[in-house]
Amino acid sequence: MMVDSNVFIHFLRKNLDPLSLLQSWIDPSELVTCGMVRMEVERGITGQKLRRRVSAFFDLLRFVPTSNQIWANATEMAWTLDRRGKILPAQDLLIAAHALKFGGSILTADRHFYEIPGMKVFDPAEEFPEWDAD
Repeated sequence: MMVDSNVFIHFLRKNLDPLSLLQSWIDPSELVTCGMVRMEVERGITGQKLRRRVSAFFDLLRFVPTSNQIWANATEMAWTLDRRGKILPAQDLLIAAHALKFGGSILTADRHFYEIPGMKVFDPAEEFPEWDAD
């Protein structure tokens, strides 16, 4: 299961602990990540202490390297979806290619992922009562 960056970012903006919430929802050993998700999350963290904690969490996850095959799969998805009139952001396609490498499931609030064939999307608003907490 891949957790999209928007899930981490949403919880952090609401001052909720995404690490605790995710660990209560799924065993961290079942989570995978990729460089794009990690970069999108960590670049927005302003405090060094929190960044170190989030970085350490990412270090525990199974990391899907961005291989030539991942790029080829993302490119193929982009080409195919573009011809169907579905223009998705390149970073979402790259994240999807990583997720598909390990089962094709993703926790995300981003509707783009519903357009990707073979992707099983979990909506955080349905999985976490805290999602809309203020």
